[in-house]
Amino acid sequence: MPDDPSSPGPDPMCADQPAMAWLDAYIGHRPPQPGRIGFVYMLQGGSDASNTDPFAQKPADGRWLATGPHVMVVGADAAFYAAYPSGANPDTTRPYVMWARTPYQHLMAPVR
Repeated sequence: MPDDPSSPGPDPMCADQPAMAWLDAYIGHRPPQPGRIGFVYMLQGGSDASNTDPFAQKPADGRWLATGPHVMVVGADAAFYAAYPSGANPDTTRPYVMWARTPYQHLMAPVR
């Protein structure tokens, strides 16, 4: 996927087949199929409107959440994500959960 034109910076991504199905469900506002773990990488990083609202189009406080190069694990069991921090203002230099406790929660793991 080359870029999300609604975000302020370049954020291309590559994803395996289960992750593409997860992304299709997210884009369609449908719950992803359970039990299909996928892998996404964004080596240019990315920017998101919210770490808690999957469908936020603009940041509530005007500040986009910027994340450096990272990989994402999608579709894992909720217990997997419970082992990592989450919340509105994560430390993006360490692994954290984006969109925790939603059908679209996923692990964000920075790479160097």
